[in-house]
Amino acid sequence: MSVSLRIGFSPCPNDTFIFHALATGVVSWPGGLDVVMADVEELNAMAAAGALDVVKVSAAAAAGIMNEYVLLRAGGAMGYGVGPVLVGQGANTEGGADLRALDGGTVAIPGRRTTAALLFALCCREAGITVSLEPMIFDQVMPAVAAGRVDAGVVIHEGRFTYASQGLERIMDLGAWWEAHTGLPIPLGAIAMRRSLGDAALRAMNRAIRESLLAARANPDGAWEYVRKHTQEMDEDVIRQHIETFVTDYSLDVGEAGEQALGRLLGEPLGAGGAVGKARDLFISL
Repeated sequence: MSVSLRIGFSPCPNDTFIFHALATGVVSWPGGLDVVMADVEELNAMAAAGALDVVKVSAAAAAGIMNEYVLLRAGGAMGYGVGPVLVGQGANTEGGADLRALDGGTVAIPGRRTTAALLFALCCREAGITVSLEPMIFDQVMPAVAAGRVDAGVVIHEGRFTYASQGLERIMDLGAWWEAHTGLPIPLGAIAMRRSLGDAALRAMNRAIRESLLAARANPDGAWEYVRKHTQEMDEDVIRQHIETFVTDYSLDVGEAGEQALGRLLGEPLGAGGAVGKARDLFISL
């Protein structure tokens, strides 16, 4: 098949590592690809507007686009020990303060549609607290907390590894809460594709993304320049840690556990707001 597609993913190392071969033609797509890179919340908004043919979205945002899109089984971010972290200044964490200490406070989040925001909301519900949310681009969260403009912040991506370097301390590992709550991997992000493109194109793209990831794993040095180009301000050790953490076997195929995890997340009252059908119906069938 020969069809040109507009594809969007983030400049974060896990995405550029996975998509390098596909985006640069090492793995070909007949018709070509128009690549758009943007922050995860921007991608969520573009998916909601139907602006992209293939798009990386937050798992929590998937419920709102299922009429137009279906999720591919490859290319996403999911796993254990990969979740967002709630951080604060040392004076506010009190050596690991209870979440309830934030009741009535202001917390920065990396966008309202993100999985991080949903997990934090679920934790607040369980703790019986109310906070004011301050949405911002993910890389603005830690500076806002460090400057005291907010009481705490939910950090994602490389923030999981670097918050201590900004003088911040962990209040709560939201991913660990999810794992204890469900026993399932944390579904952070997934690749969505327009249903109208048809089953053949959906399956072909899923295969192409798998091939792209396998190519990167077989030749990581070949992908390095592309990854590094889009993360110029990130330390190389952090980049490697980022890839090792967020690119998992679930990125090749979500598997049954991945299906259950996303179905569980979107079935939470603050997620889809009701039943989402069988979990496996969210994904293309192979």
